[in-house]
Amino acid sequence: MFQNLSEKLERAFKTLKGRATISDINVAQTMKEIRKALISADVDYKTAKSFTDKVREKAIGQKVLTSIEPGQLLTKIMKDELAELMGSQSSDIQIERGLTKILVAGLQGSGKTTFSAKLALFLKKNKKLKPLLVACDVYRPAAIDQLEILSKQVNADFYCERDNKDPVSISKNAIKFSKTNNNNLIIIDTAGRISIDQEMMNEIGEIKKAVSPSETLFVVDAMTGQDAVNTAKNFNEVLDFDGVVLTKLDGDTRGGAALTIRSVVNKPIKFIGTSEKMEGLDVFYPDRMASRILGMGDVISLVERAQQQFDEDEARKIQKKIAKNKFGFDDFYKQIQQIKKMGSMKDLVGMIPGVGKSIKEMDIDDDAFKSIEAIINSMTPKERSNPEILNGSRRKRIAVGSGNSVNEVNKLIKQFSQMSKMMKMMQGGGKNRVMDMFNNQMQRR
Repeated sequence: MFQNLSEKLERAFKTLKGRATISDINVAQTMKEIRKALISADVDYKTAKSFTDKVREKAIGQKVLTSIEPGQLLTKIMKDELAELMGSQSSDIQIERGLTKILVAGLQGSGKTTFSAKLALFLKKNKKLKPLLVACDVYRPAAIDQLEILSKQVNADFYCERDNKDPVSISKNAIKFSKTNNNNLIIIDTAGRISIDQEMMNEIGEIKKAVSPSETLFVVDAMTGQDAVNTAKNFNEVLDFDGVVLTKLDGDTRGGAALTIRSVVNKPIKFIGTSEKMEGLDVFYPDRMASRILGMGDVISLVERAQQQFDEDEARKIQKKIAKNKFGFDDFYKQIQQIKKMGSMKDLVGMIPGVGKSIKEMDIDDDAFKSIEAIINSMTPKERSNPEILNGSRRKRIAVGSGNSVNEVNKLIKQFSQMSKMMKMMQGGGKNRVMDMFNNQMQRR
């Protein structure tokens, strides 16, 4: 995420290395490099110049403490200004008493349908709501099928009328259905637009008028850069949406949309898509994103992701098993699944301060646990529950069944034994368990 921008900003700060103060002379070259870095990230020239002018104005003449280098001071100023540019603080979703109605709009291919399902899961988990996903894309039957499949994945109710080609009436009928079905959240997935089509814009305007949504969210593909900002501006003029959702931030994103969309449309970025998984949706925090762009990590978001996957009831069961030496590979397997739900491995490691720079050339595969899972799946239920019975012949059979060598199977069993002993010594460090396992896997690679 924003790797190229981060690297260029880091190089720009090096021009201040060894300086005692930040002066008009030594900051000029730095601002020039920062402006070039922003433009290469698809930030328009006017915004890039305005931003660097603000940073320069705040930096000039500042005294540098003996314990702080000029580059560090400028990084602090940059972080504050980047956060300000992206909106300063997070913007919560508007939840109403009774029934919350959310209208989702965007261009075709922006990830609207996937986001709708992710949002249903997010609000179900965090706000304890009962969601109803409504299919109002009457032009693409595949869109209806996709939303129906995703609704099952996130365990949300689903509503569609395949023979009805009027999305306005479908929306109205869905509201009536929600009342009899005891839903307190409706998420309406509308048809994607190929471009700013007036007829299609009128249609979504009619839907908004008919349902009076609590929130209207505009979904935009972050990989489209400055084009995303221009599209958001055109949509906002017609729809007057309440917030922006940036999808595909886990891809090859230059960052222009995230950095400038707030200043152009004066609407907050509310959510960001961080992976293709249904759990891959985060609230957008401008200050945290600024930290990540500057290579400072984001420990808070990392901890929050771990907490979202942390099941207290399951943890108590695990602790009892550890105390009785009953912790088995089936329990280990469940913990692996929790870690995988947290997001991509490279993204997670990049949240650790100081680590982002060191992993930029590393190929950290999202299937990092694939061989471990294969070995565990090749065990019998009895073997998973009782690792102590894994003798030589059993290990050989597991190696053949999992496509690994006997040496790899032995290595995993040894690491599992060591981890089990360590966990018994910790007894009660439930949240640390996730990070211990994560560190073990990184060392194993």
